[in-house]
Amino acid sequence: MYKIGAVGDKDSILAFKSIGIDVFPAIDGKEARNIIDSLAEENYGLIFVTEHIAQHIEENILRYKKKLVPAIILIPSNQGSLGIGMNDINKNVEKAVGSNIFANSDK
Repeated sequence: MYKIGAVGDKDSILAFKSIGIDVFPAIDGKEARNIIDSLAEENYGLIFVTEHIAQHIEENILRYKKKLVPAIILIPSNQGSLGIGMNDINKNVEKAVGSNIFANSDK
């Protein structure tokens, strides 16, 4: 059975704790990288990472995107969205469906 975790600044991820998700505050990219690597070894199947942290550890995120587990899902922080997570979702949907069904149309 896989576990679920959230990594990011404390204020952004604390709410995850109320629904039973393990939270791991990180103040910088180095700390987040170490936490994510540790979680991957500890049977975490899903790891939410705030976009603000993810932008500092892109190579680490890409390494795990090539693997089936853990799935890394980028989420906005309490400072707002950088659009990175939604861009990833758009790419994955376009890859699966063959077109971007979320794109704005002129019709």
